[in-house]
Amino acid sequence: MSADLDDAVARSAQIVRQRLQGRALPRTAVLLGSGWGGFAQAVEQPLDLPYAELPAFPALAIGGHAGVLRHGLLQGRPVWVLAGRKHAYETGDAAAMKGVIRSLAALGVHTLVQTNAAGSLDRAMPPGSLMLLSDHLNLVQQSPLLHERGDGRFVGMVDAYDPALRACARDAARSRGHVLHEGVYAWVLGPQFETPAEIRMLALLGARAVGMSTVPETILARHAGLRVLALSMITNLGAGMSDEALSHAHTLQSAQACAAAAVDALSAVVAALPEAPDAD
Repeated sequence: MSADLDDAVARSAQIVRQRLQGRALPRTAVLLGSGWGGFAQAVEQPLDLPYAELPAFPALAIGGHAGVLRHGLLQGRPVWVLAGRKHAYETGDAAAMKGVIRSLAALGVHTLVQTNAAGSLDRAMPPGSLMLLSDHLNLVQQSPLLHERGDGRFVGMVDAYDPALRACARDAARSRGHVLHEGVYAWVLGPQFETPAEIRMLALLGARAVGMSTVPETILARHAGLRVLALSMITNLGAGMSDEALSHAHTLQSAQACAAAAVDALSAVVAALPEAPDAD
C-alpha cells in the first residue's frame, strides 16, 4: 500500500472513530449495489458519514449509489452499510475501492457482505431471483492488487466466497421464505452490456450470472483478511435471451420491483452471520 493511501486510510479510520462517539464498532459491513439501497433504511439509529468526508473513500457518480457510510443497528447488532461503490468502468481502475476496504479492515471489520444487480444466464433463475455467489470469473483479468509489494499480494482465491457464511445465508433466507439460488458470477468491465455471443460464451464457461462489479472488492477483501459473502439480485436475462432492451434505467426499474423481498432476505442473512471472526 502506498504511503499516501496508507495515510488516507489511517485518517479515515480516525475520523470514523471520532464521529462514532462511543458507538460499538461493527464487525460486519454490507456493500450495497444497484437496487439494494432499501437495506440502509432497515438499520436503526443510523449515523451517516458521507464518503466525501473520508479521505480514503472515492467520489461516486452513478445513479443508485449514494456515497454514504452508515453506522446502525440491525436487530440490535452494530453494522456498517456502504451505500454505493465506485466501478472499474468509471476510470479503468480496478482498485477504486481499495481505500474503502482497507479502512474497514482498520476499523476491525472481519466480514464483508456484497450485493449487486446482475443478469441471469439461466432461464431457471429469472428476474426477481436472488443468487448467492459460489465463485467468480475474473474475465477482465485486472487485479486491484497491481503495484502491491511483498508475498502477501499472492492471495489464494479458493473459497473466496466463504462456504460457512454461504451455508448460514441459505438457512437464514429459507427461514424467511426466500430461495437463494447459487452459482458463478462473471465479472465484465462494462459499461456497455454484453452481446448475445458473449452471453453464450459465459454460459459455456460455467457462469450463471454476469455483472460489472464485486470481483475487485472480493480480491481486496481477501487480501485484507476479510471473509466475503455476496448476493446478486437478478434484474434481467442476458442479452439475446429475451426481447428486453437493456439499460441502466431498466436495471434500476427491475431492481425496484423486487427490492422489498431482496432487502428482507438480506436483513435475515446479515442478522444471522457469526459475529466472531473465527466462528462458523
